[in-house]
Amino acid sequence: MNEPFLFDTSVWIDFLNNKNTPEANLLVQYIEEDKQVLLVPIIVQEILQGIRDDHKYLQIKDSLSYFTILESPAIQAAVGAADLYRLLRKKGVTIRKSNDCLIAYYALTFSCILVHADSDFDKISKHTGLNIKKF
Repeated sequence: MNEPFLFDTSVWIDFLNNKNTPEANLLVQYIEEDKQVLLVPIIVQEILQGIRDDHKYLQIKDSLSYFTILESPAIQAAVGAADLYRLLRKKGVTIRKSNDCLIAYYALTFSCILVHADSDFDKISKHTGLNIKKF
C-alpha cells in the first residue's frame, strides 16, 4: 500500500543535493515508482527560495507542480500552527522554526506520515499525534 508520505523540506534539500540519506532515498523510490508524493505550500516555498540559479529554479518549480499539493485555508492553517506552537510551549518545548509547526499542522490535518531530517519534528511528534517515519 502506498503510505501517505509528506516529505519535509529537509528531505527535498538532501534529494536535490544528491545526498544519500534514508529519507532522500525514500523520496527517490516514491518518484521512480510513480507513487503519490505529498507537498504543502510552505514546503514548496522553502524549496524554491533556496535555489539561486534561475534556470534550475524554473525547472524545479515545474517539477514540483507534478506532485500532490495539500491545501488548507490560510487562516485555518495559521491558527492551527499557532495552536500547535502554543501547546508545545506550554509543555516546555520550543520549536526553532514556526514553519515546522505549519508543516506539522498539515501532516496532522491530512493524516500523513511526515518524512523528515529535522529534530524539531521529533519533538513535535513526542508531544502530539504527529506520525513520523523512523529509519
